[in-house]
Amino acid sequence: MTVIILTNCPPGLRGFLTRWLLEISPGVFIGNPSARVRDVLWNEVHEYAGQGRALLTHTTNNEQGFTFRTHDHNWHPTDHEGLTLIRRPNTPSAAAPKPGWSKASKRRRFRTS
Repeated sequence: MTVIILTNCPPGLRGFLTRWLLEISPGVFIGNPSARVRDVLWNEVHEYAGQGRALLTHTTNNEQGFTFRTHDHNWHPTDHEGLTLIRRPNTPSAAAPKPGWSKASKRRRFRTS
């Protein structure tokens, strides 16, 4: 099983992928192509995605039963003791509340007690 998810990619790329995969939702393609066809499709996604992002996941013979690849994505796969995990980028913490806010609005806005 192969799943490709496209975000903000050209419509021509989506049309290209529909030749081999089924588009079950806008930008979400599934199918069961051979490994060779899957690699060719992923190379085409890399070449024509432009400013868009792409995520490929497919079944494989490992502990998790699947693996994935990313293209221009903020989250990157990392290997941790034989398991592939997603590494999320650090996000800045919420700004401190401005002086003069009521205690109720601070609790509501910043979810503190």
